[in-house]
Amino acid sequence: MVHPYAVAGFLASVFPLIATPGASLALLIRQVTEQGRRQALPVILGTVGGLYVHATLAIAGLATAAMHSGRAFTAVRLGGAAYLIGLGVWTWRSAQAGPGADRPGQATSRRLGPALLQALLANVLNPKAASIYLTLAPQFLDPHQPLAGQVLTLASTHALLVAGWLLAWAFLLGRTTHAVRDPRLRYWGMRATAVVLLAMGIRSVT
Repeated sequence: MVHPYAVAGFLASVFPLIATPGASLALLIRQVTEQGRRQALPVILGTVGGLYVHATLAIAGLATAAMHSGRAFTAVRLGGAAYLIGLGVWTWRSAQAGPGADRPGQATSRRLGPALLQALLANVLNPKAASIYLTLAPQFLDPHQPLAGQVLTLASTHALLVAGWLLAWAFLLGRTTHAVRDPRLRYWGMRATAVVLLAMGIRSVT
């Protein structure tokens, strides 16, 4: 059982990372501006699912092994960078149809899979998310208590905080539906999302 003060300390430490714009927020903005506020749910579920993947790997010790193996960690980092860059290129090309297009991302979205899978992969392949359970979470664990329960508790509170943050953004975007549904704003919004994804992917490589 994790002490409440440890949970609070973990959430306070992880919140700046959550508040920093990343792939999950970029995907959320794209989904909501293209298809409405309801499309925030698969992004949130995919992101939360990714957190539990990292927590499971931490419990199994596989994430720690990856950290100590330079090749394994590099492979994860490069895989995540390639995915973000590919997603950024696809988002950029989806916007090229121009302001008058009728939701240009819909057909491509069906080809590339649901938003839930995209958000899941974006989180699982994100070195920043992995580092939380490699370096930050262990500082709030009691070595004399069962590890699995503590990690899952931290992961669950982390997931709730992430879900709340993304829901707040979805609500904010939903309140401005008349603006974000404007074809020109949607077009430039997708371009901005693509730039964010590309920048994150390139940063992961360097």
